[in-house]
Amino acid sequence: MPRPHRQSCCLSRACIFYLLSLHLPAGMFHPQCLDFKPPFRPMKELELCVMYKDFGCCDYQKDQELLLKFYHVMEHFDYNGYSNCAGYVLELLCQECSPYAAHLFDTEDTQTPVRTIPGLCPDYCEEFWKKCNSTVPLLLGKPHMGKQQPAERCQDLVLDDMDYCYPRLLSNQKLNKNLGRVQADGDGCLQLCLEEVANGLRNPLAMVHANDGTHRFFVAEQVGLVWVYLPDRSRLEKPFLNITKAVLTSSWEGDERGFLGLTFHPKYKYNRKLYVYYTVEVGFDERIRISEFHVSARDMNMVDHTSERVILEIDEPASNHNGGQLLFADDGYLYIFTGDGGMSGDPFGQYGNAQNKSALLGKVLRIDVNNNDRGPLYRIPPDNPFRNEACARPEVYAYGVRNMWRCSIDRGDPHTKEGKGRIFCGDVGQNKFEEIDIIEKGHNYGWRAKEGFSCYDKTLCANSSLGDTLPIYAYPHKVGKSVTGGYVYRGCEYPNLNGLYIFGDFMSGRLMSLQEDTNTGQWKYNEVCMGMGRTCIFPGLINNYHQYIISFGEDEAGELYFMSTGFPSATSPSGTLYKVVDPSRRAPPGRCHYEPRPVRVKSRLSKFVPQESTSSSQTNSGTPTDQRIGARAKGQPRTVPDQDKPRQSRTESLNICFELKKLTLMAGWCKNKSK
Repeated sequence: MPRPHRQSCCLSRACIFYLLSLHLPAGMFHPQCLDFKPPFRPMKELELCVMYKDFGCCDYQKDQELLLKFYHVMEHFDYNGYSNCAGYVLELLCQECSPYAAHLFDTEDTQTPVRTIPGLCPDYCEEFWKKCNSTVPLLLGKPHMGKQQPAERCQDLVLDDMDYCYPRLLSNQKLNKNLGRVQADGDGCLQLCLEEVANGLRNPLAMVHANDGTHRFFVAEQVGLVWVYLPDRSRLEKPFLNITKAVLTSSWEGDERGFLGLTFHPKYKYNRKLYVYYTVEVGFDERIRISEFHVSARDMNMVDHTSERVILEIDEPASNHNGGQLLFADDGYLYIFTGDGGMSGDPFGQYGNAQNKSALLGKVLRIDVNNNDRGPLYRIPPDNPFRNEACARPEVYAYGVRNMWRCSIDRGDPHTKEGKGRIFCGDVGQNKFEEIDIIEKGHNYGWRAKEGFSCYDKTLCANSSLGDTLPIYAYPHKVGKSVTGGYVYRGCEYPNLNGLYIFGDFMSGRLMSLQEDTNTGQWKYNEVCMGMGRTCIFPGLINNYHQYIISFGEDEAGELYFMSTGFPSATSPSGTLYKVVDPSRRAPPGRCHYEPRPVRVKSRLSKFVPQESTSSSQTNSGTPTDQRIGARAKGQPRTVPDQDKPRQSRTESLNICFELKKLTLMAGWCKNKSK
């Protein structure tokens, strides 16, 4: 199916910026630095621009550069000039550190030349010009500039947008109330942005990394191909793995069979092992197959296809509900997440497969594949909960699941490690509810007795001996009809997202989030929507995506991604990989730096070419004709500062800071002059 042609593709990036600036209210602007990135909290406390020491656009190095510039300007003045003008110069120089620096200096509008001095409010400009006009040439870097009249000069220095001129923006409560937090619309929908990372994929359903220091990532397609991407997002032209001839799938829309899961051994750097989960046809039977492969000794970017060892096969009575997740938890064991066998209502046997511990379907399995080169293909971990129970399969770790689609391991809080090792899963529902579960040893997750928090099979539901474990969250089918489990964000780049579990729905295209209240143990729900207006007008960011959310992934550094497609067929090349971005705050420069280990490449490389170049003005009103979800249609009120009120307490405190800093700097200036 060809990709629908989008009208916005006909517009240049500059034209899009211009049109947006004409039609969008200023209240929809967003904090942005001069480097076109979100503000941050400096790692080292600032010395000059202390008013932005907690949140802004300057690290310590930039603050020191501004300090030198301050001295360079003020060395031209005597004591009286210093006393009158040091505060103004300090204020103006430090606006490069403002969270709204891009707006103050007009860098967010490509049609306007970047200012040297931040845009001023008219009354402030007149006051500044009367007292300290001699500082302007020095601030502009034009010490020999001719004299101009106040009206003429302020015409150039004043910012037309009164919402963002200095210092009025300091008193704009709507701009500053939640500064540095994830932005939400009036309905509490968290506004995030996306970065396109890969495209042209056929139902990409897994993104994993090898945890080997190379920071490569691997993307699996449903047809049975796995591709290698390097840290610069170029793709190797030769596939990492190609088992298309063995994988059972079709071009039918919504076919659940195919290549479904991939994971690398925790000790991959040493044993070069990986594990895959796919469906096969054996005679007239369909089966789940879990296989072990080795990477080629001659090429680190290609699997040795002759090394396949089938670890486990499970008969599938129907073509749907195949499960598909493989992962290694912190205990080093391999976890396998199977579906209940398909059809509707788990009709197999008296209680269904999911409640039958002698069946491997509808389960979370745990096996030991360590040191299995000799002896059995796998062993049963000694603490598996049912290994000594009669009639139960010893591989079973948890049961009562319907069709868990995408599970993940929580890396834990970067500082406290709280939450580390938890297993989160999305379990696809039957008729009414979708659910999110945290998997624990020996627990029964209720299916088919329960669907979400509600009864499904009333007879089984009344049996209290089942001891069902309830989900942490469930949502009805008016929200979505097929949950896609996600990840708890533990990356470095976006501190505000730490601890947020982000997941989606395949059918509705909704992105959603849960945040745990550690005091009550309850989980708070917020929808995730794409940033409106200028929120995502950062280079390389977009605010729309293909509707059918297939899977989520993490890179080696812990940053979060998801995969979606415009047409849910294993042969449709409309699959795209997106990185989740928080435009409200980033980590300070240098904190998230890492050096990838070198990768020996023997294949040609295809450079990544994004299909989206800027954020879309498309709105989310129903299902988009090109299967994309964009910014919500609901508008936001224009942010207008209260013209009648004096500057609020933040400005007053800044003035105090300025006066204290002036005294300190003046002392230093006098000391230098006396030498």
